[in-house]
Amino acid sequence: MKIDNSLKPVITGASTGKTAAPKAEADPRIQQTDSVQISALSTQIKAMETGMASTPVVNLDRVNQIKQAISEGRFKINPDAISNKLISTVKDLIQSNGSNA
Repeated sequence: MKIDNSLKPVITGASTGKTAAPKAEADPRIQQTDSVQISALSTQIKAMETGMASTPVVNLDRVNQIKQAISEGRFKINPDAISNKLISTVKDLIQSNGSNA
């Protein structure tokens, strides 16, 4: 998605064609100060984000083990476990959609 920077500033005085000046510039008696405070929670969140970024989404060792087992004919499919998990997932989806309605 391309960001369009062609927006014009808001004009407050249609007859003058000037943009509005911030109040601090209009009144020299007003002092502007900016401050930012980072909470301990935000530091923890940043640490968690860093840790998650370095964790792979897929366990490649496990994927390779399964590939090897399939190629050697050792991989066993358990249809009962698959159907039970599928039914459980569908029940969860139905319950969550029912509570949102």
